[in-house]
Amino acid sequence: MKQIIILSIAALLAFQASAEIKLGTPFQDHAILQREMPVPVWGTAGTKEKLKVEFAGQTVKAEADYDGNWTAKLAPLTASKEGQTLTVTSLDSGEKVEINDILVGEVWLASGQSNMECPLWDQGVRYRDAYGKMMISIMRNDKIRFIKPHRAWNVQPQKAINAKWRSFTKEGLTECHDESPDKKTISAIAFYYALQLYASLEIPIGIIDASWGGTNIDAWTPRSGYENHPTLKAFAEYPVTNKWEGSMAMGAITWFHEQPTVLWNAMVNPFTPYAARGMIWYQGCQNSFEHEIYADKMQALYDGWSKEFQNPNLKIYFVELAPFDDQYYRLRLAQHKFAQNEKNAGFVSTADVGNFYDVHPNKKEIVSRRLALHALKNDYGYNDIICDNPKLTGYTIEGDKFILSFDNHNWYYYNDDRSEPQGFEIAGPDGEFHPAKVLNETFDDTHLRGTQLVVSSPEVKEPQSLRYLAQPPYTGSVFSEDSNLPLPPFEIINEK
Repeated sequence: MKQIIILSIAALLAFQASAEIKLGTPFQDHAILQREMPVPVWGTAGTKEKLKVEFAGQTVKAEADYDGNWTAKLAPLTASKEGQTLTVTSLDSGEKVEINDILVGEVWLASGQSNMECPLWDQGVRYRDAYGKMMISIMRNDKIRFIKPHRAWNVQPQKAINAKWRSFTKEGLTECHDESPDKKTISAIAFYYALQLYASLEIPIGIIDASWGGTNIDAWTPRSGYENHPTLKAFAEYPVTNKWEGSMAMGAITWFHEQPTVLWNAMVNPFTPYAARGMIWYQGCQNSFEHEIYADKMQALYDGWSKEFQNPNLKIYFVELAPFDDQYYRLRLAQHKFAQNEKNAGFVSTADVGNFYDVHPNKKEIVSRRLALHALKNDYGYNDIICDNPKLTGYTIEGDKFILSFDNHNWYYYNDDRSEPQGFEIAGPDGEFHPAKVLNETFDDTHLRGTQLVVSSPEVKEPQSLRYLAQPPYTGSVFSEDSNLPLPPFEIINEK
């Protein structure tokens, strides 16, 4: 009997040792690898199998563990538009696996809900980029590439999924739509973001687009992100399950695919720990009633992604909620709070590009260009760029006027109907807000004199509090002359 057991174990080990070499999800033909930082390469092979990985003149070795998992790490690479071959060879059996046409450049992750997923092209007129069909027809750039996992959720972190790299060509962008079961092309936000980075850097750009409309932030947050966030204990300990019951609803969690971690598990975890510069994020509608804890939830999301991608300097540039709903005002302020607290974060304001009649404004290019400003300024040496929106730095109350100071000091306003700046409100001791006006003199019909903003309401003689863009149409018309960026929503609340 002992001999039979020994023979069986020997046979099992022999089988495991001869297992086929497989590479992780991102390592396929036409992939783009991150430049100027260590690049992990991983996959599976036979138990304790010894391997060598070769790429761009480098050779590194790895050994599979008892479960067949292995990881090697390439030293930082130099950007290259020339397609190269990455080879993994078994030092035991001689088996060799090659992936071809690999470029080296900048890699970014894109995620969130509908305004991020909003496709470059789709059949629905309301839910697509305004110029997507035209952009697809003229695309001929195979140095910009993307990989887009299909919509999926799972209670356990997945190691591998089916997805493939495609190029920014008419064929690549069209195939993505035709082959996708959810009929989505690349995110329009991600598309324009990559296009702007390529135009500025002239090196290959890779995008991992993992987004799903109507989803909450909890589902995108890995388990590790909840560490050190006591306010989110209930979400960290949520019993994720395949057997949903109505009593399990909590906050923005109302169905299977909204449970904490489940979208991360299925759509993002298979790409970890791929080397990437950062992530762009556009989400919040589904959590709009949770403004008290949303800044903490964004921090948990970021903490988890940076840990799992093994990149403590991972950047997160995100888009403020589209100006559409009265609940969004508070959430937008919570988003700003996160950006102030996280050194690797930056936000883009949508104060001037909303659509009161549609939660999905369909002109995505301007939002993407503003996201790119952060990357160009903070990551790529464009030191003369202003990427941050004007920020309130102080105020005084003089008589019936608020005198507001900002870090960007020259102002202009623009309304199609040539009306005065709108969106300001002031409240007195009773707490009731009234429309207010900007009292700065103008030296033409668009520019305001002075480096401050002077705001007053004829109905409030003792001003106490002020807010901006809290009421319909939620869109503003005041801009910094220095950056061309809009003044975002803010508030001053004084309680006596």
